[in-house]
Amino acid sequence: MEEDDATITAREQNFHSQVREYIICFLLFAVLYFVSYFIITRYKRKADDHEDEDAIVNRISLYLCTFTLAVSAGAVLLLPFSIVSNEILLSFPKNYYIQWLNGSLIHGLWNLVSLFSNLCLFMLMPFAYFFLESEGFAGSKKGIKARVLETFVMLILLGLLILGIVWVASALIDNDAASMESLYDLWEFYLPYLYSCISLMGGLLLLLCTPVGLSRMFTVMGQLLVKPTILEDLDEQIYCIHLQEEALQRRLNGMTSHSQYNPVDLQQELDGVRSMKNKLERRKKASAWEKNLVYPVVMLILLAGTTISVLLVVFNILYLLVDETAMPRGSKEQGIGSASLSTFGFVGAALEIILIFYLMVSSVVGFYSLRVFEELTPRKDDTTMTTIIGCCVSILVLSSALPVMSRTLGITRFDLLGDFGRFNWLGNFYIVLSYNILFAVVTTLCLVRKFTSAVREELLKALGLDKLHLSNNTREPEKHSSNGHQKSL
Repeated sequence: MEEDDATITAREQNFHSQVREYIICFLLFAVLYFVSYFIITRYKRKADDHEDEDAIVNRISLYLCTFTLAVSAGAVLLLPFSIVSNEILLSFPKNYYIQWLNGSLIHGLWNLVSLFSNLCLFMLMPFAYFFLESEGFAGSKKGIKARVLETFVMLILLGLLILGIVWVASALIDNDAASMESLYDLWEFYLPYLYSCISLMGGLLLLLCTPVGLSRMFTVMGQLLVKPTILEDLDEQIYCIHLQEEALQRRLNGMTSHSQYNPVDLQQELDGVRSMKNKLERRKKASAWEKNLVYPVVMLILLAGTTISVLLVVFNILYLLVDETAMPRGSKEQGIGSASLSTFGFVGAALEIILIFYLMVSSVVGFYSLRVFEELTPRKDDTTMTTIIGCCVSILVLSSALPVMSRTLGITRFDLLGDFGRFNWLGNFYIVLSYNILFAVVTTLCLVRKFTSAVREELLKALGLDKLHLSNNTREPEKHSSNGHQKSL
């Protein structure tokens, strides 16, 4: 009887712990969902209040995009949340109020994020896109049902196409009987293998976007902050801009049908002059602390973060060459809170979390800075649902590959949990080593190119080669810079 009572008690505790974990996961996801909904509605193009078929389709696509963006946010928060949980359990191992924070919860979060990432990437986002573009088959009755039918047919055809491509690729790469038979196991092998390929593509995309974003962050922060005023007369610049604005306004008002000026071009030039005037006025109204302290401190923080990231990658390259334990690997044990993963304890863990967020923000900035993806840049209250779907898919791919990239580059020593540790390419030494070397080299080259651009411009001008457009910055207008400085009056 005592054994039966102990078994029942253990079952009840297990049941209550699982219910508690589900409630915690639901609450966390609900917060992420509401934040994601607020972000998407901020950029989504405003439509009329007329309730028709297209409005219903747009609303369904909006909910699917919100779900996908919430999953992306969860993937970004996986490593920071796990690192913080590990340090808290180390500091307070027997505290009653943090007993809910355990290895089972952390593993459950990793598995749920992996599952939802697959669901969004292979089901929800293709459904949202095809549903948005569908009109129903020719000859059928128009309506929501016809559009849903066409969407499911397109999804089935797309699934068969991807299945065939991956099957042929796997047969060409690893042509043995075991590999061929395992491809028939859809759930245990095929989907993880396909997600491994997507993760590798996301890792390569991060390798391309993150170095560009690390160098681009200095320009972005320079546009958001107010630069120090050194040997500049802002009143004179504002006066010149004001005269130019009045001249353009008079030219635009007195324009006739036979005028040699294009009114559209004049209006664009007038808008640019007004924007420049607002920036100069903002610089003039800024306090001395904002101009002389905030800007240098932020630039030093960005430089320090970038330098530490590159140094960690260099040290990780050395570890890979001398110690095989530096290879990224998955873990199935629930050993959360057993040992600190950083040499400097909680301070080192906090630094790892800051670097992870910094790399994610830099990768997003670099992604939208690339010319290939410039059209996906969201605009406030003027972004179509098709563009929002593309943005959500891109951010999902980047965020899903972020834990893998952080562990591969040695930013953190936290082992990958769940399906994130089952990627085939993580066990290849040459791929991991090449990834680290490329990241360090490309990031260094981007930073050198960023900080030597002014010197290159002066050299080109001194040699008389500035008209050959050998530098990217020579294509920018010479009148004003992006932060409101007037280069020539």
